[in-house]
Amino acid sequence: MREEGLDSNAPGLTGDDDEANSGPAPSGYGQIPDEPVDVDVTAVDPSLADPEHVAEVVAPQREIRTAEGAPLMRMEHVTMKFGGLVALDDVSFDIKRGEILGLIGPNGAGKTTCFNTMTGVYRPTEGQVVFDGRVLGKLKRNEITRAGIARTFQNIRLFNEMTALENVAVGTDARHKTSVPGALFRTTRHRDEERDAIDRGMALLEFVGIGERATEKAKNLPYGDQRRLEIARALATEPKLLCLDEPAAGFNPAEKSALMDLIRKIRDDGYTVLLIEHDMRLVMGVTDRIVVLEFGRMIAEGLPDEIRDNEQVIAAYLGVPDDESA
Repeated sequence: MREEGLDSNAPGLTGDDDEANSGPAPSGYGQIPDEPVDVDVTAVDPSLADPEHVAEVVAPQREIRTAEGAPLMRMEHVTMKFGGLVALDDVSFDIKRGEILGLIGPNGAGKTTCFNTMTGVYRPTEGQVVFDGRVLGKLKRNEITRAGIARTFQNIRLFNEMTALENVAVGTDARHKTSVPGALFRTTRHRDEERDAIDRGMALLEFVGIGERATEKAKNLPYGDQRRLEIARALATEPKLLCLDEPAAGFNPAEKSALMDLIRKIRDDGYTVLLIEHDMRLVMGVTDRIVVLEFGRMIAEGLPDEIRDNEQVIAAYLGVPDDESA
């Protein structure tokens, strides 16, 4: 547990106009500057200079019933229909706790539909999704987030006018228990949770590599940092399962390599990761297992080397000669 942390009453972090907020703030911290200002996070909290300490703060603290290596999520004979269109057809596979699972397939294979079914955007027409021993059923999206599933999106969805730190702090609210009256009257619980949001938010920004940009508005961040910010916000909910939807979209090779390192780092810190991605080199290089969809059906499941040499997968991506398909 942390012995020291960032003070939620530090200058510029709250809207209170008391004496505690009248002193000088650390350079660039807690303010929304007109021009980008890099924050020296170690000056704000020296403990953030220790990567092991940062990893400890970021690691999930919640109870997970599923044992390490056992199925954390199971898709059980899931079919998803939109009118007469069958987007998923009797799909079954599992995601084991502590692994990075890749979900791939050519365009129109049903990856996004599968992803949305697992994260509560869609409810299966048939079959069920079981997560950490619990059938998701008719849970609302906020209830699914509280249950421990967090996701990012193909198209970045950030609060553009909020700072990077504020974006991550929003994610921590998923685990907070303060009531509306408690927030209005600033109860002890509310102040403790506000402090936790700042502490954990700064640690998460440092963990994903953008701690120095804590005070910049999200809209002003470079594209790659916006992607990292979205991952940090998802991690702020303390998920049991982190779902990444094409996180490398628009990245150059160097950025993709750095992203692979970050995904491994997240897994090594105790998280389970589901990855949807078109870049096969990235998928083959970072995942532990891969599931392949084609036309809404699962056609292969296995280790990266097995999937690379699978004839059905090769045919799905590259097609087959006319004389063989006849």
